[in-house]
Amino acid sequence: MEVIKFFQSGGPFMYPILIVFAIGLAIAIERFLYLSRTHRLTIKIWSQLVPMLKASDFQRAVKLTESVKTPLAIVLNYGFARHSANKRREIIESAMEEGMMDAMPDLEQRTHYLATYANVATLLGLLGTIVGLIQAFTAVAAADPAEKADLLSASISVAMNTTAFGLMAAIPLLLLHSYLVTKTAHVVGNLEKAAVKSINMMVHD
Repeated sequence: MEVIKFFQSGGPFMYPILIVFAIGLAIAIERFLYLSRTHRLTIKIWSQLVPMLKASDFQRAVKLTESVKTPLAIVLNYGFARHSANKRREIIESAMEEGMMDAMPDLEQRTHYLATYANVATLLGLLGTIVGLIQAFTAVAAADPAEKADLLSASISVAMNTTAFGLMAAIPLLLLHSYLVTKTAHVVGNLEKAAVKSINMMVHD
């Protein structure tokens, strides 16, 4: 197959690029599944909490949020812990902001690696090309003058394969990074909206 020939002709730098791409892809899949699951659970838990909060049934609400381990539950647990008849709105808001800071690392972890891996794949491709060109010119220097042009063009073509493969790995990783950053921001936005709505139902100014 042409793909296998392309990979094999690129030299040893093709393998680290492939490994970097595989690691980045694995991270992207794990983050996508985690964020999708978090989004579904956020909607499900929120739909169960709204009737409890509207009825001021905080005991059931606390029992529900303590029974699940999701970012929404973490944020609301901080607020519920500070809530009582004599607590001001500012105190509950501050508690939920603290809960948001506690929940954020789980939402954002590892996503930033994708941009790093994309840069590493590109740089490995360039390095492979430079090393390949050095080897090509070294080989051509000792070759027969009549064969130099053909030998040089073939060697350069092979050397450029690593740059091409590095870009082929980097572009999808950058697109996945952008998508996951946007998806994370959407989940965070839902959490912040749920926190504000919860405070409005918990505290009646």
